Amino acid sequence: MASWGSRLLAAFVGGAAAILVLYPIAFLLQASLSVGDPQARPPEAYGLDNYADLPRYAHIFGNTVMVAVGATVVAIVVGFVMGWILSRTDVPGRGVLEQLMALPYYVTPLMGALAWSLLGSPSGGFLNQAWRAAGGQGHLLDVNSPWGIAWVMALFEGSVAFVMIGAVMKSMDPALEEASQVVGAGRTRTMLKVTLPLVIPGVLGATVFVFAEMLGSFSAALVLGLPSRFYVVTTAMYQLVSQYPPRFPTAAAMGVSLFAVMFAMIWLYRRIVGRGHYATITGKAFRPRVMRVGRLRWALLALCLLYLVVAVVLPVLTLFSASVQRLATALLPLRANLTLANYATALSLDAVRSALWNSLLLGVATASLGVGVMALLSWLIYRSRLPGAGVIEYVLMFPQAVPRLVFAFGMLWAWLIFPLPVYGTLWLLLIAYLTVFLPLGLRTISGVILQVDRSLEESAQMCGAPWGYRMRTVTLPLLRPGLVAAWLLLFIASVRELGASILLMGPKAKVITPAIVESWFSTSTELTAAMALLQTLAVAVALVLLFTVARRVTQPPGE
Repeated sequence: MASWGSRLLAAFVGGAAAILVLYPIAFLLQASLSVGDPQARPPEAYGLDNYADLPRYAHIFGNTVMVAVGATVVAIVVGFVMGWILSRTDVPGRGVLEQLMALPYYVTPLMGALAWSLLGSPSGGFLNQAWRAAGGQGHLLDVNSPWGIAWVMALFEGSVAFVMIGAVMKSMDPALEEASQVVGAGRTRTMLKVTLPLVIPGVLGATVFVFAEMLGSFSAALVLGLPSRFYVVTTAMYQLVSQYPPRFPTAAAMGVSLFAVMFAMIWLYRRIVGRGHYATITGKAFRPRVMRVGRLRWALLALCLLYLVVAVVLPVLTLFSASVQRLATALLPLRANLTLANYATALSLDAVRSALWNSLLLGVATASLGVGVMALLSWLIYRSRLPGAGVIEYVLMFPQAVPRLVFAFGMLWAWLIFPLPVYGTLWLLLIAYLTVFLPLGLRTISGVILQVDRSLEESAQMCGAPWGYRMRTVTLPLLRPGLVAAWLLLFIASVRELGASILLMGPKAKVITPAIVESWFSTSTELTAAMALLQTLAVAVALVLLFTVARRVTQPPGE
């Protein structure tokens, strides 16, 4: 039976998690039910009028579903094809290519949206300029259309789908595919009739995750959709909150509706997977083998490289080209148009330097505090046998099902009336980052905790070691690789965060990603491109330093 001390600890942890996670959601629900003065906090009257008014915005919900479905289909196809190539075929350089597939995650959807706007906007896009200069009529691409937005979103979620689907393919017994080929099935038929059905759980999981991400996507829809007045739910919420007077209750009702749909998707996914039988790992041992595809491997290699060029190389080169021009164009003579003034201007602006410094500071603080807190929470959930651990885990994973802009709106409403003056400060951004990235840190650390045999800690306990000594000498050293990985992920995620930052930052607490968006809509595209690349360079330098430290920290003693 659990002691009173453990019960008290469980109550404290669960209460702290509920305050951190559920407090903003409670205020979001409260705001959605406000039918009095939209500026009044707490609401003067409650009702369902805001939800009854949502059919007026049916076209916005339709836009959201259309873009999310299109982007999800493309991302899953990219992830499945890349996963199959790099895990099941003998394509040259598989190991290097697997590492490179993470690059779109570091480039970020915002940078991709900025770059593809420069490349494919109907009027001034580089590719469309070249098309008209070559004698073409109209425009070749239109990234400001719904399908253009879906295309850009899919490019940067394709790497996420690749990681999820590729992991499933690596754990599948290759004898099943070999048996198909023995009876005369070709490679394509084997992939469609054997490989695809067996990886359905992984594909479904990736589809649900990616679709949820697309529903809550903000940066690409904002940069590419706003010029053509094409709105999805997140950008419509941002407009409703940003206008004067702000329409908080309508925006809150939209946000509640959005994450209700995401909960329904997760329930559907569990029903589908729970009814199927997809076991491919049994008691029979197997060694993962790759399929020999002959000369086709060079075509598959070219396909992988094409994805990396389109998702990484082309956006970065486009932003670099724009950042060193006086007027971003694909047609003017380069020598007369080249300049470094955009970088000089960006570095001379106090607001840009301050925003970049604040982002790096918040990234370090979020990662450092987050790793400590999330490691403790992971241990309490998976190791301590505390009562209510499953409930605590469910509460902590809640932000994963809520789009960050929606969660930030709840925090905006909640912290405005909080007795402590944290609204508009870096403290509120730190609280927001720690909250929205709880699922990311917990999943990373808990994956390592579950791989460590409980008997190691129990042996130290049997020898009389107290809890603190066991944590310091047994548990934490074994968790070191997972803690370092979680630190790096939290740092990167914090520096690139937009959805939570754009609503919560104050005039004296700006961060770089929303500052880049503001610059895009208010100043020159050339200056914005320079700011985006400076952010990328700062993160890259920080990561090199951090990876160097991480390598030394995780290196076994004596090596």
